[in-house]
Amino acid sequence: MTVTQFAVHDALLDALRRDLSRDALATTPEATAPYATDRSGSRPDGVPLAVVHAANAEDVRTTLRHAHALRVPVVPRGAGTGLSGGANAGTGAVVLDLSRMNRILDLDPYDQIAVVEPGVITAELDRAAAEFGLRYAPDPASAAISTVGGNIATNAGGLRCAKYGVTRDAVLGLDVVLADGTPIRTGRRTVKGVTGYDLTALLTGSEGTLGVITAATVRLRPRPASTVTVAAHFDSFAEGAEAVSALTAARLEPSMAELLDGPVLAAVDEAQGSDLRSRGGALLLLQCDGRAAAAEAEAAVTLLRERAGSVETTADPAEADRLLTARRQALPALERLGRVLIEDIAVPRSRLADAVREITAAAERHDVRIFTFAHAADGNLHPILVLDPDAPGIPDAAWQAAGDIFTAALRLGGTLTGEHGVGTLKRRWLADELGPQQHALQQRIKAAFDPHLILNPGKAL
Repeated sequence: MTVTQFAVHDALLDALRRDLSRDALATTPEATAPYATDRSGSRPDGVPLAVVHAANAEDVRTTLRHAHALRVPVVPRGAGTGLSGGANAGTGAVVLDLSRMNRILDLDPYDQIAVVEPGVITAELDRAAAEFGLRYAPDPASAAISTVGGNIATNAGGLRCAKYGVTRDAVLGLDVVLADGTPIRTGRRTVKGVTGYDLTALLTGSEGTLGVITAATVRLRPRPASTVTVAAHFDSFAEGAEAVSALTAARLEPSMAELLDGPVLAAVDEAQGSDLRSRGGALLLLQCDGRAAAAEAEAAVTLLRERAGSVETTADPAEADRLLTARRQALPALERLGRVLIEDIAVPRSRLADAVREITAAAERHDVRIFTFAHAADGNLHPILVLDPDAPGIPDAAWQAAGDIFTAALRLGGTLTGEHGVGTLKRRWLADELGPQQHALQQRIKAAFDPHLILNPGKAL
């Protein structure tokens, strides 16, 4: 760093020490290093300059006001469970850790809304809503550890997306601090509202590049009267994908349809002591919920039995949880095998099987290990590249395989990312999807919110 940069950093740290509580600021390498990376497998250069453990919105405003004045980059962060490098923070950055802002401020069972701080754990909000017969519908596989604020920043998807939508569909309003420390409130507490531009939707999924969320008003939904879970085993992942496409063509709308390939099942078996791989080359976990759950599940089973090697159903919540454990433990099981590079394409649901074949071909062409699972009912696939944990950087073969998969997704009419976000890992392909005119427009929007480009620089756009 230059002498000027050292002086700027010293000035910022002096201002933060003066205006924040003593335990809010961490600056030693030992304290900041754990905040350098998220769960994506990518690694930035160096460690952050400092970590601010914000306890309230005023801490956020103070941090951004000083950082904006001195042009120091700020990386907002929740639990660090992101999978695209969006929360990575290298040399010279200040991490704004929001995990201590973890209160449920209001839970209104009559209007079926909740107001929460960004550090609230997703599953904890769902449990709080359950006391009133409600649920928070967004259900990422990381719900037990991810935060609502992080989910909003990436517009996270999850297991129940097929029926209930992604996080954006549950967010009604946001309290946000802009790059210069200005607080704004977007949206409303009502189910409907079309006043002005929809800044709530714009900020949802903006990956911390437009503002920092300090509170969110989210929609809750009634818990379903009943739920039926179906587990179907197939000889191959492609056959499972074709079965899901057939369910879609039959106008069936499960609340969940999770598909895991044989290598993923083997990894889960090794980690959990189960025997899933012995039953087939792919596992489809399907749930139907609501008053018509039994009838919908029966129709799905009839269709699946024409294609699957075996099909079983249960209405027992404990047995359903046991089955779903395989899906929720898929990523942790793969992380035991090496360093993971987690991809996240989505294609039209009718092209799901085509995407599966493209992933298989890319793995063979570049001789890389790819493990795949999918939110199959909405065409969202997660090809996971498992790399040597001791290798420096990401090997060229892995980048080439990833590039082939992204190119195939776009060719099939799909997208680079269905729910994890662009972060740092997908920026090189971003313009291929957006095109030059839209890319330039989005950059102008970024400049309007953050004129000095201090918020999560080098991410998303």
